[in-house]
Amino acid sequence: MTKTVFIDGGAGTTGLEIVDRLAGRADLSILTLPDDRRKDAEARREAINDADFVILCLPDDAAREAVSLIANDRTRVVDASTAHRTAEGWVYGFAELNPEQEERIAEARFVSNPGCYPTGFLALVRPMVRAGIIPAEFPVTVNAASGYSGGGKAMIAEYESATHRAFRPYGLSLAHKHAPEMQRHSGLSHAPIFAPSVVDTYRGMVVEVPLPLYALPGAPSLDKVAHVLAEAYANSRIVRFSPDAVAAVNIEENAGSDRMTLRVCGNAATGQARLIATLDNLGKGAGGAAVQNLNIMAGLDPTAGLVL
Repeated sequence: MTKTVFIDGGAGTTGLEIVDRLAGRADLSILTLPDDRRKDAEARREAINDADFVILCLPDDAAREAVSLIANDRTRVVDASTAHRTAEGWVYGFAELNPEQEERIAEARFVSNPGCYPTGFLALVRPMVRAGIIPAEFPVTVNAASGYSGGGKAMIAEYESATHRAFRPYGLSLAHKHAPEMQRHSGLSHAPIFAPSVVDTYRGMVVEVPLPLYALPGAPSLDKVAHVLAEAYANSRIVRFSPDAVAAVNIEENAGSDRMTLRVCGNAATGQARLIATLDNLGKGAGGAAVQNLNIMAGLDPTAGLVL
């Protein structure tokens, strides 16, 4: 039986990415509202309660409001906002986070889509914490750069009209909204020092975690760290570990796709490592992840509709 999906906020940057991935699929039917009724509360309420699945591509407060409009015990939700990523009663929608995570998503009624930066960070750090290589109390730093589409339509317009846009660090107060989910879902006792930036490319993302291996318990080798990551994602069709030595990493490496690539680089002699993830901030970092979660919840192939 075909499942129905309503994308609340489908005209936004993430919403359009999701619509593209669902287009032409026979296993799902998209409920849409006329343009003049997209923001009409009653029209939205009706669509939300008619749908088997709702994907929220809204600001945080609007996402919370949308959930409050559900008046049945049937409609299931994927929320792409920040609103519910650390909320009780919501399952975190990063299927590769833990061995049991996909099953939890499949059984959940309410799933929170991960943030783009946390997706890369958690892919690198969660296996390290789980394996005991990074202690929960260890001070972790994450440096990251994203294409400017990550800021939505307002940032896209601002960035494309700006004259100084090559590299723009932000989140300088160390209170970025992604930090709580990074801490919560990594298993760390403290939020990482998170240094995000925007660069002059539309889409793509590099997330890097530098590690002083000599300061970690047992001074693990580069090979040991690489082995942990390779094992963690050995069966994934979306997240892959690359063992190849590279001289540089391009931010656009996975742009336009729903893949994520992980690497361990560094200097064995000095005991220093650089854990690096590349992904598309609109793909595995947003729309692609939402479609993956929808597929899992609907009992479909997790990669259906994804760009791999």
